[in-house]
Amino acid sequence: MKKRLILFAASAVIITALIPGTANAQTPLPAAVTVLDCGRLLDVRTGKIERDQRIVIEGERIVAVGASQQTEAPAQSLHIDLRQVTCLPGLLDMHTHLADSDGTGNYSAAGPLQLSGAEVAFRSIPHARATLAAGFTTVRDVGTFRAFTDVALRDAIDKGIVDGPRIVPAGAYVTISGGAGAITGLAPDIVLPLDLRFGQADGADQVRQRVREIIRHGAGVIKVLATGAVLTLHSQPGAQEFSYDELRAAVEEAGKAGLKVACHAHGAAGAKDAIRAGVASIEHGSFLDDEALRMMKERGTFLVADLYDDEVILQRAGKSPDEYIEKEKIAGQSQIRVTQRALAMGVRIAFGTDAAVIPHGDNGKQFAVYVKYGFTPIKAIQTATIEAADLLGWADRVGAVEKGKFADIIAVRENPLENIATLEHMAFVMKGGKVYRNETR
Repeated sequence: MKKRLILFAASAVIITALIPGTANAQTPLPAAVTVLDCGRLLDVRTGKIERDQRIVIEGERIVAVGASQQTEAPAQSLHIDLRQVTCLPGLLDMHTHLADSDGTGNYSAAGPLQLSGAEVAFRSIPHARATLAAGFTTVRDVGTFRAFTDVALRDAIDKGIVDGPRIVPAGAYVTISGGAGAITGLAPDIVLPLDLRFGQADGADQVRQRVREIIRHGAGVIKVLATGAVLTLHSQPGAQEFSYDELRAAVEEAGKAGLKVACHAHGAAGAKDAIRAGVASIEHGSFLDDEALRMMKERGTFLVADLYDDEVILQRAGKSPDEYIEKEKIAGQSQIRVTQRALAMGVRIAFGTDAAVIPHGDNGKQFAVYVKYGFTPIKAIQTATIEAADLLGWADRVGAVEKGKFADIIAVRENPLENIATLEHMAFVMKGGKVYRNETR
C-alpha cells in the first residue's frame, strides 16, 4: 500500500508539471518522498562542512540525513540535485515587520491612517514572498500599527493562500500612550481608531487587559516597548517608558498562555527592568551598560541586534525626518559597541533585522555586517539558526538540518564560511518540503 501511495504522489507531480497553468514552476507540490543530494552541507552546530550528503524528506519533515552512499532513498522518490551548492537550514529573522512599510524610508505620521487594515494585509503579501525568497523560512513579526494584520498574514500563509515564511506574530505593540509603539506627531484632537491604538496601556492593570486581548486575537509573541525609539517622532530612545510593574504584568500574562515577551529597549534603565521582569529578548539594546549585559548573560536573555539598520537609515538623510537621522547617528554607533561587548561577554545573540526599516528581502545583508563587527561567519550564521530557534522556543522544529525537523533547507553557490556575502543570494529555498526557489541548474 505504501509503495502505491509513493507511486501515485510521484506521478501526480509529473502530470502537474506537464499540464500548462496547473502549478508555478518555482513552487511545485511536495512529493510524498523528496531526496536532496547536497554537494556540501553546513552543520550549524559544529561549523563543519560535510560533503556528499543526502537529505530524505517525507511530507514536510526530514526523516534522514547522512552520507549519500550510506543513506537509502526510496526508489520512487523525487530527487533534487544540489551537488554544486552549499546547503544549510532555513534562516530565522527574529525582528521583522512584514505588515508594515516597504522599507523605502517614506515615513509619515499620517501614513498608517491612509491605509485600511485590508490594504495593509494585501500589501504585506509581497513582503512575505520577498522574505521567503531570501532564504528566511521563519520569522518573528514584532508589531504592526494596524492590529492583527500580521496574524491575518500568518493564517493566510499557514492555509496556503499566499507564500511566505512561518510567522510568529505580535498582533499589536504594547506601549504607553504616546510611547515608542504609538502613532505620534498628530494634532491632539485626533482620536485614532481602536486598531491603531489596540496595545496602548498605562498601568499594570491595563497592560494585563491589553495583553490578554492580544493573545485572544491570535498573537504568538508579545511585544512591549520599555523605552523610547529612534523612528518615533518626539521620542527619546534612552528614556524609560514602561515601569517594572507594567513589564512584569506583561510577562506574567504572556506566560499564562505559554508565550514569550520581546522587549524593545534602547536605554539601560528600561532594559534592566525588562530583564528583571523576565522578558525573553531585548530588541536593539543601543545604550546597554555592562550591568545590563551581565544580567542578560546570567538569565539567558537574548540580544536581538539589528546592526544593518544603521547604514540604511543614515543613507536616507534628506528623505526621512531630520529627527530620525540625528538620533540614529548616536544610537547606531552605540549599538555597534554594545553588540561587540555582548559578543565578548558571551551574551546570547539572535538575528533580527527590523525589516520594514530595511527593504524586505534584504535580510541576508546583515550577515556581512555582523562579520564586519567581529562575529565569525559560523557565529553569525548560528544567530539566525540554532540561537534564533532557541529564542523562539522552536528548537525541536527549526534551526538545523536534522531528523524530525521541518524540511526548511536553503542553498547558496559558495561556502558561507569563506564568503559570508553568499547568503545574500539564494540558489535554492525549500520550506516544509516545498520548493519555492531553485536556480541551481
